[in-house]
Amino acid sequence: MPLIAKPQTMHFAEALALASGAVLRAYDLTYETYGTLNADKSNAVLVCHALNASHHVAGSYEGQPKSQGWWDNMIGPGKSVDTNRFFVIGINNPGSCFGSTGPRDVNPETGKPYGASFPVCTVEDWVNAQALLLERLGITQLAAVMGGSLGGMQALSWTLQYPDRVRHAVVVASAPNLTAENIAFNEVARRAIVTDPEFHGGDYYEHGVVPRRGLRIARMIGHITYLSDDVMNAKFGRELRAAVAGVAREDYRYSTQEIEFQIEGYLRHQGDKFSEYFDANTYLLITRALDYFDPARAHGGNLTEALAAARAKFLLVSFTTDWRFAPRRSRETVHALLENRRDVSYAEIDAPHGHDAFLLDDARYMSVVRSYFDGIAEALA
Repeated sequence: MPLIAKPQTMHFAEALALASGAVLRAYDLTYETYGTLNADKSNAVLVCHALNASHHVAGSYEGQPKSQGWWDNMIGPGKSVDTNRFFVIGINNPGSCFGSTGPRDVNPETGKPYGASFPVCTVEDWVNAQALLLERLGITQLAAVMGGSLGGMQALSWTLQYPDRVRHAVVVASAPNLTAENIAFNEVARRAIVTDPEFHGGDYYEHGVVPRRGLRIARMIGHITYLSDDVMNAKFGRELRAAVAGVAREDYRYSTQEIEFQIEGYLRHQGDKFSEYFDANTYLLITRALDYFDPARAHGGNLTEALAAARAKFLLVSFTTDWRFAPRRSRETVHALLENRRDVSYAEIDAPHGHDAFLLDDARYMSVVRSYFDGIAEALA
């Protein structure tokens, strides 16, 4: 029987204090749940979303068979995270553009969209907001918290901010902080957005426009970093577009601006699609949250000291061709946890897909996660 997703919204009248010193006054969080919460509320699994994802983790919306959640291959009845056994929650973070209060929403103090005035959020702020929603649901301890990429950072942060409320943490294709190269990619993407003439300092809503040019370029930059060189070569190589490939050499008109190669067309397609549904201010906020995350910073850069607060058991997964969140970054976390004598399982999957591998079907990857959650379920029985 297909899993039907039903988004819900929870309103919070109490202000959310943020790491920046700002506060988010009244706000909404959009979320979805899958499966059934057991009698003692011990089978809850929180799934944290990455940059361009949302609360819509699994299943499809009624009457919309092509509206599958972004981790639908992982989560659902009989899947690796089995919703016949677990109560799975997906929460859209503040500042996003998929239902929770964000830059497009009206600031009650001004009567206008927040725009660039929406307060900067950190991973820790998101975790605090998630904790408040779970409290409203009566969930005082999670069987597991899980996430990939930026979602993995949130899962790790949960074990530090609320160590007694998490029994297991599953951190996939993630890192304890961003490298300088990663921050650089984020900054180039942000510059593309803020220098778009339609950005208007972040208040483009009032002008009735969208900085699509900047969003397209930002997405193209990001997409390159999510794929491995092997995948791009296998999928596109140096193939020319069909319209170009059939032209005789003597008739070929060289160009510096037209789409010549298939990889160019693919990137432009991804950029166009992204610019139609994602909010530019949200992109700036979320990439900055990525940049700021660094639990070791308060401990002089010592990750072992930073992770000493964690009490959960851990599963970490990385992928060999992921150069954006390389396996060595996961191994750093594993090493620091082991130095704290924590219970840690680690899988490094030899997969060709780059960072995107955490979203794709790989039998070994799915099996590792399934086995780990089987163990959690057995302990609940």
